[in-house]
Amino acid sequence: MADKKYVAYVGSYTRGASKGIKVYDVDVEKGLLTERSETQVSNSSHTAASKNKKYLYSIEDEGVAVFVRDVNGDLTRLNSVDINAMRGCFLATDVDGKYLYVAGYHDGKVSVVHTHKNGSLGSIMDGVFHTGLGSVAERNFRPHVSCVRPTPDNKYLCAVDNGIDQVKIYRINKMKDKLELVDVLRCKRESAPRIIRFSADGRFAYILFEITNEIGVYKYDGSGKLPEFEKIQAISTLRKIDEDARYSAGCGLALAPDGKHLFCTTAGENSVTMFEIDEDTGRLTKKFNLPISGDYPKDIVIFPDSKHISVANHASNSITTFTVDYEKNLLIMNGKPHKVELPNSIHMWEVPDEEDMKEYDENEE
Repeated sequence: MADKKYVAYVGSYTRGASKGIKVYDVDVEKGLLTERSETQVSNSSHTAASKNKKYLYSIEDEGVAVFVRDVNGDLTRLNSVDINAMRGCFLATDVDGKYLYVAGYHDGKVSVVHTHKNGSLGSIMDGVFHTGLGSVAERNFRPHVSCVRPTPDNKYLCAVDNGIDQVKIYRINKMKDKLELVDVLRCKRESAPRIIRFSADGRFAYILFEITNEIGVYKYDGSGKLPEFEKIQAISTLRKIDEDARYSAGCGLALAPDGKHLFCTTAGENSVTMFEIDEDTGRLTKKFNLPISGDYPKDIVIFPDSKHISVANHASNSITTFTVDYEKNLLIMNGKPHKVELPNSIHMWEVPDEEDMKEYDENEE
């Protein structure tokens, strides 16, 4: 890992001095971030990297933009597309790198964008609007797609709807470039599912619920004609089990690269909670819940060595970084917080090497 170079991308709103995406060099061994550059993107609420590491996709007001990543991780805009919808909030790529999926919080739409071999974005392949009424009028009430993520076998797309307490499961019809609704995972009323992630081996799914401040654990089986999700556990993310969940909100969810630990952040109590994953059963055991020295921890990223974390604190305009002590179940802050105006998301990826970039140049010719 020492010979690999990683960078972190922080997407932010651009209402003030922020340009959109800040790029940071990552010192994996020390758990430190050093600002490298900044790229203009209007209200970058989420980013995603291509499977070949050469491109970065970002939400922007006009739709979705794609950037070429160089060997230092710096960004050069390639092109952008209008998704014929309100501004998205979450991006995901499919396993084959053929599609880019966009979640629409404001209009409840799931969009599918075709990605070309040279990294550029193509036409809108499909778009599906969710319908229905939620159960919490003052917070949700109507469809709000907060996360889209393919299943690890790439057979289905999970669209988490924060507003109507559902996860809609779509089959990815690659012959027609269409999404076909095959199932609906109905969650507890007034729970507000926010994010779904899968275990390293793909056998389990973890859903973070924003209002009830819980993580639901599900067995996943995609081997049959239809996907199967079986709920096996619900565990609180809060510091105290009997704490009133109305004053907190589950925000970020990240799986450590070691596949053995799951982290989540909670606004209100402004904390990060770490769970240990039972590799056989998928069940979670809470190991600690600790403050993150920031306000509204909207997103979290785990360093490639699983020994450090960084948290994007939206309301306090900061990024805080910590070392994780797994033996003592403690967090130790690494240096001073980084100042970032209105950060929305933080991700960390290995940069492309010279051979990757040479292949990009050949595709362009």
